[in-house]
Amino acid sequence: MRVRRASVVSACVALVAVTVGVPSATASTEGNTYTFAVIGDIPYGPAQIAEFPKVVQQINADPSIQLVSHLGDIKDGSSLCTDEYFGQVKKQFDAFSDPLVYTVGDNEWTDCHRANNGAYNPLERLAKIRSIFFPQPGRTLGRHPAKVTSQAAQGIPEDVRFTRSDVAFAALHIVGSNNSMAPWTGKTAPTPEQTAEVLGRTASVVQEIRDTFEQARQDRNKAVVLLTQADMFDPSVTTPTFADLYAFQPIVQAIAQESASFRGPVYLFNGDSHVYNSDQPLAAGSKWLSLYGVTKPVSNLSRVTIDGSTAVNNYLRVTIDPRNRNVLSWTRVPFGS
Repeated sequence: MRVRRASVVSACVALVAVTVGVPSATASTEGNTYTFAVIGDIPYGPAQIAEFPKVVQQINADPSIQLVSHLGDIKDGSSLCTDEYFGQVKKQFDAFSDPLVYTVGDNEWTDCHRANNGAYNPLERLAKIRSIFFPQPGRTLGRHPAKVTSQAAQGIPEDVRFTRSDVAFAALHIVGSNNSMAPWTGKTAPTPEQTAEVLGRTASVVQEIRDTFEQARQDRNKAVVLLTQADMFDPSVTTPTFADLYAFQPIVQAIAQESASFRGPVYLFNGDSHVYNSDQPLAAGSKWLSLYGVTKPVSNLSRVTIDGSTAVNNYLRVTIDPRNRNVLSWTRVPFGS
């Protein structure tokens, strides 16, 4: 659904300039290779819910994995957003032997206004997600949690950053449904409370992006990795419109600005669109440049969309090698292999 609110658009765009300092990220394993797993948009539906413990067990059994990233959407978009279900997933997350960094998705709160989701107030569900999945801000999930730098002081404990093997990481709460600006059931425009949440969270995301790159430059990191649920460059959308995507603009502009001033490669991992894809979304000639108001191509930004939804049959194994020019390499590992 398209939303035409000039004041909201202007406020979102104005957030591009927001930047406030936070403490530096935790660093470890500098100069060594390091491997992590990426999953997202899982479990979707009863069959995947039943099989998810096996996914956890398989990743736990991979001797190369040292950290796991879940890019959000812990349920499908037409199932109930209950406390009981959230607790069930949290129990599985706690079963990961390695640190688990969870990046919140839209299906578990933004879209919970839908009747088939339980007709919840999404902001109430967001508060519940934070209380269940982030009980100890500044620490990951998993049986062996790791310390991370959190935005808990700003009320957003899910935005975290950390460093591994000369690579700066940031997990950013950016979700589909136009970053949660799509109107709720029965509404024709975002509510004031909805808008306030989006603007505040977007400001924090922009801050986290700028702080991550600033720390990366100070530490002379080899690369930057951004982890998010939303696919802001969905290749299946042939004719994207600003009215449907405007809430992403300040975030995309911040990523573009910071990437352009960083000497190494920048990698964006996202879920949301469910089909594996690897591209350079802001390279010369990209349709996304003009849509988001990015004036210069960004050649060092690459993004990877992971497989998800009901057809997902693999996890992404990503290896950092600071000695390699590209720094990151990855492979899709089939479930059950």
